[in-house]
Amino acid sequence: MLTPYHHKLCTTEDTEDRRSRASCLRVPSVLRRGECISRLRIALLVIALPVVLLAQSRRPDTPPPPLANFEVFERPILQLQDAMRAGEVTSRGLVELYRARIAAYDREGPRLNAIIALNPKALEQADAFDRERAAGRIRGPLHGIPIVVKDNYETVEMPTAAGSLALGSFQTTTDAFQVTRLREAGAVIVGKTNMHELASGITTISSVGGQTRNPYDLARNPGGSSGGTGAAIAANFAAAGMGSDTCGSIRIPASHNNLVGLRGTRGLASGRGIVPLSHTQDIGGPLARTLTDLAIMLDATVGSDAQDAVTARSNGHIPRSYRDALQTGGLKGARIGVLRSLFGSVAEDNEAGDIVRKALDGMKERGAELVDVSVPGLDDLLRDSGVINHEFKFDLLDYLAARPGAPVRSLDEMLKLGLYDDSMERSLDTRNKVEKRDSDDYRRALIKRDALRNAVVSAMEDQRVIALAYPTMRRKPALLGEAQPGTNCSLSANSGLPALSANAGLTDDGLPIGIEWLGREWSESDLLKVAYDWEQRSPRLAPFSTPPLVNGKRPAPATWERTTEYLRARFTWDEPTAELTYDVTVTGVRGDDVRLVALQRGDSDSQKGDAFRGVLFRIVEPGSLHGSGKVVLRYPFRQELTRGDLYLRVYTREHPLGATRVAIVPPHDRDRTSGKEVR
Repeated sequence: MLTPYHHKLCTTEDTEDRRSRASCLRVPSVLRRGECISRLRIALLVIALPVVLLAQSRRPDTPPPPLANFEVFERPILQLQDAMRAGEVTSRGLVELYRARIAAYDREGPRLNAIIALNPKALEQADAFDRERAAGRIRGPLHGIPIVVKDNYETVEMPTAAGSLALGSFQTTTDAFQVTRLREAGAVIVGKTNMHELASGITTISSVGGQTRNPYDLARNPGGSSGGTGAAIAANFAAAGMGSDTCGSIRIPASHNNLVGLRGTRGLASGRGIVPLSHTQDIGGPLARTLTDLAIMLDATVGSDAQDAVTARSNGHIPRSYRDALQTGGLKGARIGVLRSLFGSVAEDNEAGDIVRKALDGMKERGAELVDVSVPGLDDLLRDSGVINHEFKFDLLDYLAARPGAPVRSLDEMLKLGLYDDSMERSLDTRNKVEKRDSDDYRRALIKRDALRNAVVSAMEDQRVIALAYPTMRRKPALLGEAQPGTNCSLSANSGLPALSANAGLTDDGLPIGIEWLGREWSESDLLKVAYDWEQRSPRLAPFSTPPLVNGKRPAPATWERTTEYLRARFTWDEPTAELTYDVTVTGVRGDDVRLVALQRGDSDSQKGDAFRGVLFRIVEPGSLHGSGKVVLRYPFRQELTRGDLYLRVYTREHPLGATRVAIVPPHDRDRTSGKEVR
């Protein structure tokens, strides 16, 4: 059982006190019975609690009212730029609009819990970019565009906790290199996103932020470790966002949230100022809703950093703009290798595998040439070629040693003080037990990585393919609290080769499945080229849980009533949470004559009117005349509700096969503010 946490944003909007901002963190609301907590941990919480309460008491009750005549929902970056250029909206207005969405959907409604902190300087920074625009200075396509960054990126306005309670008060005086580049390009950082604690997992749960939910299914995880960024961008909390990838932490959230995400060639982008997991596998990069947005973010963030030696490898390999690769027809004549061995070998892998296979057939229809490719000895080369366990403890030690203001000095100290989410104990303890930086196992892993890269490139050369294709994940997002199986993250992460994930399609229950393309070193433009052509065939579907706002607020629930010979029923439908509340009374019969009132799927187009499928929910039990409660409708039942294909059916002693059916379609023409049906 996980320790519950207050799901409150860590923001000090109206205070300029650096120390107060640095101490702003989340505090456990409930502790396990009998849990032993060190005196130092108690002291940390006691010190932080008044600051948290002060920050929350000063936060405005409601965000500034957004512009009623402009909508940011699913707007790509270039459309936002056009709107600012035309005077339809300002950068300040965009920040307000995105913050209104965060207020509506992150802490209320579906409660995605994707945002860990808001930037108290965001409006001020947006105003500065608006003044530059008024003066005729436009820095580029990111000028005035709101974005979010993962909580392991250093930012001067907000703490950098990396999702860990141990670093909840850690405030830096400098930005991460890529954050600096984004600011120089004109981006406004709206806030920071939740992540799997210390980037050490793929389901996005942390002791600072709690559990982030998937906006496509609130009972499932959003991927990780950059799942907060993934959920935030899918939910339109910003135009685009930044994550980091050590073994899939950009590509997995892209797959789970119907986004695009790129892990670049090792050395493409600087990791300076990102809390490390593994210095030889870490790389920061963007997540976005479209490939054009992804390319714009790449243009702003990649390149050499004099203080990060590995980025010198990128010199001479970065194009004028990655947007140049985004042209229709990119799949025509492209020879793509299908890496069948990464599709999985058990029945549970077929759901995702079939969706990716269907996507590959669609690429073939657009002119791609598909060939099966095998890499000799791939399973053995992947096994034990990752170095996270070898490097993490010591990389974190070096990072903290270089930052005297950090509240803890080592992973060992974090563990002894209990400053971590309980679910992290086993993995962190395993990584803390590594005794030395250099070992025979570590050296063998590094040698294997080179062998893996050489084998993959050799197979690509032999088959003359531009990229290898396979599922990003062999399984759909797991339910909250369960382990997430099925990752193919190691091939790119361990070889150092670039990989791009995009949406392949949806499962029958409405969950996104990603396809990944892997290329040679510095072939990011080739990957963008084929993915962009696929994007034209496979447009993005936004999640159900975060629709456009209505008058600056989330849509109000719809309430309506139905009365028939046998029923009086009242319903309330809340679209963002998919909750259907009902209060049903059976009339015209005695209670002991009632066998059941059921919610069932039907066919509104059936001419007979009696085409039904099985019982979904029991609404009124046998022998009773009344039933009330709440059910959560999952895909495709949500679509069937709005189409009018969900019904109540009354079963009685006299009518054992069903006495009547009542469609429960919510009213489409209603006052969205009040939720009342308009007649």
